[in-house]
Amino acid sequence: MSFGLAGGLLLAGCSRFHEKPNEHYVFVTSKQGYLRDRVAAVSNRTAQVGNGDRLKVLDHARHFVKVQTDKGAIGWIEEKAVATPEVADEFDALKEEHKNDPAVASAVVRDTVYLHVKPGRDAEKFYLLAEGEKLKMLKRATLVKAVTQMTAAKAQKAIPQASGTNAARKGGVAEIVAAEAPAPPAMEDWWLVTDSQGHTGWIFSRMIDVDAPDSLTRYSEGQRFVGAYILTTVHDEGAPTDQKDIPEYVTVSSPYKAGLPYDFDQVRVFTWSMTHHRYETAFRDKNIEGYLPVTIGKMKDAYGKTPIAAMELPSYSYKVLSADAPAVVPDVATGAMVPGKTVTKAYRLEGNIVRRMGAPGSTAGEQLARPVAEDEKKGKKKRR
Repeated sequence: MSFGLAGGLLLAGCSRFHEKPNEHYVFVTSKQGYLRDRVAAVSNRTAQVGNGDRLKVLDHARHFVKVQTDKGAIGWIEEKAVATPEVADEFDALKEEHKNDPAVASAVVRDTVYLHVKPGRDAEKFYLLAEGEKLKMLKRATLVKAVTQMTAAKAQKAIPQASGTNAARKGGVAEIVAAEAPAPPAMEDWWLVTDSQGHTGWIFSRMIDVDAPDSLTRYSEGQRFVGAYILTTVHDEGAPTDQKDIPEYVTVSSPYKAGLPYDFDQVRVFTWSMTHHRYETAFRDKNIEGYLPVTIGKMKDAYGKTPIAAMELPSYSYKVLSADAPAVVPDVATGAMVPGKTVTKAYRLEGNIVRRMGAPGSTAGEQLARPVAEDEKKGKKKRR
């Protein structure tokens, strides 16, 4: 072997040891944090970082990562304050999967909260949303609430004659307790949302409020708004507000309860009274099992015979569960609620009058699922 060839091979072999290793990055999940010069009880801050910042990984220690910012600052940060590229990729995939999904309602964040990659408190989190952030709501999932040792202990104490309670020591009604049917598991709802920056993820439903005007929420009657949609606007010079173009709404609402097998059980149309200068109820559809989305548009009355029937007027439609459909239960893995047979109900707003659209007689004999049985409703006493 010639000296030149041997020298070439030696240089080639040495170059392998100088190759740049694959760079690894993590992303800051906390709202704000600091890099520190060492892992110790007493340390100095070297840089400030915020949610979403990308950090280059230099070294690892127990529960800590040594990182470098894009500006070159180096320091240690806790592992629990960062997410791996794999988590970031999962969020990107979620965004791509749902990029064309229509929003079914809009909401506002109540307090600082994370987006999760899946529904569930233990799912990976990344993006941090600030109070007041506007969201587009895409779909709901409902899951069995995770049971912690504390909640399990509270549940145990709430059971008559439970083990370890005074009642259990006295004895005497153990047979009754054994005969009682177990209570259904506690549920919690999650919403897939998109924020103003286009980030997509799952958020705990109690951390958001549906975006509805205060002028309507006073009429909620103990229900929560699930959606509020503008049908049209009317002009009223006598309106007690600076804005004289007043929107008229269709709203959908439900009880304040998680795990419901439907999205809403009531539809209500609010029109503006030009006489009293206030909102009034023009239509209400109650005791139904309705599902989002609510479709807003304009339509003609294809079966009407009056001149107004040929006019395109504000309209809305929604789906409700049919009486002969099977009970809707959430998917164990995803929490998705998928109804079986549904009936589409379409309505048109004619001035302050709401009319159902469809062929004459098409709704005769229509049987719909009811959250509250009719005989149970009839058994309630009327208020005096």
